[in-house]
Amino acid sequence: MYLLVREGVLSTMLWDCIGGEHAFFTFTLQEEAHRMNTRQFRILIFSLMFSALAWAPAQPAAASRLTEALTTGKVSLDVRYRYEWVDQANLGKKAHASTLRSRLGYTTGVFMGVSGFLEFEDVTVIGNEQYNSTANGMGQYPVVADPGDTEINQAYLKFTGVEHLSVTGGRQRIKLDNDRFIGNVGWRQNEQTFDAVRFVFSPMEGLTGTYIYLENVNRIFGAHHPNPANANSRMESHLAHAAYNRLSVLKVSVYGYWLDFDDAPTASNQTLGLRLNGVVPVGRLKMQYTAEYADQSDYAGGLSTNDAEYFLGEIGLSGSGVSVKAGAEWLGGDGVYGFQTPLATLHAFQGWADKFLVTPANGVKDLYAAASAKVAGIKFVAVYHVFTSDKANIDYGTELDLLAVKKLSDHYLVGIKYAHYDADSDMNNTGGTAVDVEKLWLTAQVTF
Repeated sequence: MYLLVREGVLSTMLWDCIGGEHAFFTFTLQEEAHRMNTRQFRILIFSLMFSALAWAPAQPAAASRLTEALTTGKVSLDVRYRYEWVDQANLGKKAHASTLRSRLGYTTGVFMGVSGFLEFEDVTVIGNEQYNSTANGMGQYPVVADPGDTEINQAYLKFTGVEHLSVTGGRQRIKLDNDRFIGNVGWRQNEQTFDAVRFVFSPMEGLTGTYIYLENVNRIFGAHHPNPANANSRMESHLAHAAYNRLSVLKVSVYGYWLDFDDAPTASNQTLGLRLNGVVPVGRLKMQYTAEYADQSDYAGGLSTNDAEYFLGEIGLSGSGVSVKAGAEWLGGDGVYGFQTPLATLHAFQGWADKFLVTPANGVKDLYAAASAKVAGIKFVAVYHVFTSDKANIDYGTELDLLAVKKLSDHYLVGIKYAHYDADSDMNNTGGTAVDVEKLWLTAQVTF
């Protein structure tokens, strides 16, 4: 087994000798070879080595021959058109971003407990770039973080040959709990993926333990962004997560995330947390609740001031296709450091206008109420937020978010989405949180 990177072509070759039979597998990945260097791909090789050690002669193979596993796989296709309009009060021009995201993937069959997945992703700008993609130098427009790019979105091997255990090594999508700390930022056209080795152990029904060694984050700005820090976040991080989900009335998650950033060591931190959520019948209705607490402190080269707490409380009722909920999310801050979640799916939290992608040093408290209903097959959602600081008693502003989504079939979806952030005139409210913004999205998606 060896890895060869030469002249912009990545060739991964696996020589397997089992029961006197020799199987030789080679595939070529171009375009990304200069990014996916030996250091990054050792996680893939590690996964292969683990799989080879775990194989036993009595282990039945899901595919009797390697060629059968390679040719009896499944092709996946995901195409999404997005139009995004942004009106930001401190910029004279409005953003008009028209982009098409295409993903083509292939999942192999299983051979000796090992399967593979390869997915290419392309984001194409349609028409003129009348927006700041962060890569095109058009700072006179508001930011729409969807640069055009082509890259390998996922490329991994997965081993499932040992009962109750799976090992996935390579570039992969990772989502833990509700994505508040670790997520794929699926809303953006170029999603966030991770170069990692993931071990998932399920010793009994409802109980799952996960350990992830994380070496690189492939960020939403694209592999070929002119600023390397926007393309990748290199790190040597450890993620540990355990969940018990057998009872609908009480689901428990405990986690520890130790983030060690190579390029920004002073931002390194550790987060330890506990999450409880569940559904309780109340007559003909269902009551949903969530309670979560996390403590964040410095780790590795992180500053000693990297110290803050996180609280979440949420309660809701649902029935007959209608649901309502209210919640409070608190990311603490002391005027020097605010609780950070740099690997989260941030768009899903604290308003769709994305005003709090980086938590202010004074922290942020988000009080919100939401309602959703399904009428004639169309899902409607409305959310209202009130944002204030944890320290210094600052009124940041309010936000109204609206959504309507229609699934035309199992494969087709259309939607419209709107966000309006209204900044408060509080004299202490400064920076990006003091700027009004409106955003509108039109989406059409095809998935096979």
